[in-house]
Amino acid sequence: MALNKDFLWGGATAANQCEGAYNKDGRGLANVDVIPHGSRRAAVMRGKDFIEKPEGGLYYPALEGIDFYNHYKEDIKLFSEMGFKTFRLSIAWTRIYPNGDDSKPNENGLKFYEDVFKECHKYGIEPLVTITHFDCPMHLIKEYGGWKNRKLIEFYKNLVTTLFTRYKGLVKYWLTFNEINMILHLPFLGAGLVFDNGENENEAKYLSAHHELVASAWATKIAHKIDSQNKVGCMLAAGEFYHFSPLPEDVWEAKSRERENLMFIDVQARGYYPNYAIKQFEHMGLNLNITEEDKKILKENPVDFISLSYYTSRCITTQEGVGEAIGNAFEGTKNPYLKSSEWGWQIDPLGLRITLNSLYDRYQKPLFIVENGLGAKDELIDDGRGSFTVNDDYRISYLRDHIKAFKQAVEEDGVELMGYTPWGCIDLVSASSGEMSKRYGFIYVDREDDGSGSLKRYKKKSFDWYKKVIETNGEDLD
Repeated sequence: MALNKDFLWGGATAANQCEGAYNKDGRGLANVDVIPHGSRRAAVMRGKDFIEKPEGGLYYPALEGIDFYNHYKEDIKLFSEMGFKTFRLSIAWTRIYPNGDDSKPNENGLKFYEDVFKECHKYGIEPLVTITHFDCPMHLIKEYGGWKNRKLIEFYKNLVTTLFTRYKGLVKYWLTFNEINMILHLPFLGAGLVFDNGENENEAKYLSAHHELVASAWATKIAHKIDSQNKVGCMLAAGEFYHFSPLPEDVWEAKSRERENLMFIDVQARGYYPNYAIKQFEHMGLNLNITEEDKKILKENPVDFISLSYYTSRCITTQEGVGEAIGNAFEGTKNPYLKSSEWGWQIDPLGLRITLNSLYDRYQKPLFIVENGLGAKDELIDDGRGSFTVNDDYRISYLRDHIKAFKQAVEEDGVELMGYTPWGCIDLVSASSGEMSKRYGFIYVDREDDGSGSLKRYKKKSFDWYKKVIETNGEDLD
């Protein structure tokens, strides 16, 4: 069984990492805007440090990104040249509702995304839209406490109703929350959470997660009501959990981490909290105020498909003295059998096949790989003919091996896979580090970690390679 002829090849971005224009055309301030580059970044993302608005002496990379706001026509044309079938992008909530609780949407923001979607369709590219890719209006954080407050469900319902109505016929593939499990690891980035001294942080995180899960179910219900063609997916920061040794305690710890990660998707895909989660809440003494109406809306509105990011597997141990490894904000143990990227993320193509099989076995729903890629330092060089390129064979090798892995999952294992959108198809700001030098794209953007640069776009060697991959529907990977 080969990949479907309508397999959705493309690439992925996020508004807060590429769009810029943070204060243009009525857009409001969001949590992602006030996360600085540098030493305070990690504490801010974890909700341990709070910056209310951009301060002098700090650099905030999301404020300008790569200025996709003013370059989208040029960028989408380049995506078309590669042959993209789909383009994953996200909505900046504050571009639609600047404060989040406004009575009317911002027409300038609505028009911008309408123009972007129409530009995609001009080239036959299907938009894949993430409604909330870590975006939360600062007003909602200061006034209501972010997703800790149940009122955000209503504000989110208002947002999605506006989007589904305005973009009916322009967008049919939607994701409700990006990497919803990230709320446990980077709670300010994930849900606008700032913790007070003495606050029960676990309760705050799981309460916020519950509100997002209910909001996601409402979005699915509203999407299907407004347009029966809409397909709504959830999104998981995925990666198989390996136990470091056959020590039973290691096996159990890996299983526990897997459950912590998959609980959100269990709810979104199946429509209810699994018993292990209910027991965990009891043991932790958490009061999530789950109502009968919550249970009903969750049960009646599971997602249509499951999307995921995959960068690495995770290795877990209970033993001390074993080397650590980090990948996409998840801490673990260094796997001695794997190589690592320049940022220490371990490279495991077979882990993608394993992860896809685990998810498909568990849910029997279509899967969509909406993030995958290699962050690396690229060197822009003169090709001797008056133009510039990047010889990123290391990126081609990484992507080739991962494409082979997901093709095996489809062709040999029977996994149902909708598409593949490598992360940062055009260089953008790294969410974890705030760096531009951690590049993922097929297109080089002349911008440095301090914000300097011309913003000119250049094709990398991987650009033509990926174009050939798409042309042959994944058959020619050389």
